[in-house]
Amino acid sequence: MVSEDVNALRRRLAAFAQVRGWAPYHTPKNLAAALSVEVSELLEIFQWLTAEESERVMADATVAHRVEDEVADVLAYLLQFCEVLGIDPLAALAAKIDRNEERFPAPGDGAGDESGDEPGDLPGGGE
Repeated sequence: MVSEDVNALRRRLAAFAQVRGWAPYHTPKNLAAALSVEVSELLEIFQWLTAEESERVMADATVAHRVEDEVADVLAYLLQFCEVLGIDPLAALAAKIDRNEERFPAPGDGAGDESGDEPGDLPGGGE
C-alpha cells in the first residue's frame, strides 16, 4: 500500500481544520500541548506492560487499533504544528540525522566523540 505524501496529508489536515473553524485555535502552543497529550495517550497503552508484552501489542487486534489511532493522532498534531510554523518535517529530520551521524560516529570509523553526549539525543530519543 502506498501512503499519501506528507505534503498532501498536511493540506488535508489544514483543510479539515479550516472548514470546521478550528484554524484560529491551531497556534503553536496549543498544537504542542495537544501533541503532548496524544503522546501520553500512546504511552498509556504501554504503561504497565513488560518489555516483552510491549513487543507483542500489534498481535492483539483491539490493542493494535488503539496503537494505530494514537500514532495517527500524534502524527496529525505534529504535521499541523509543522504547518503553522513553516517547518518541513522531513528536512528537519534529515538534518537532525546528519548532525547525529557527526556527533555519534559508528564504531570503528576512527572518529571518537568525547563530548559525553547520551544516546537519548538521537532522533526519537530526546534533545
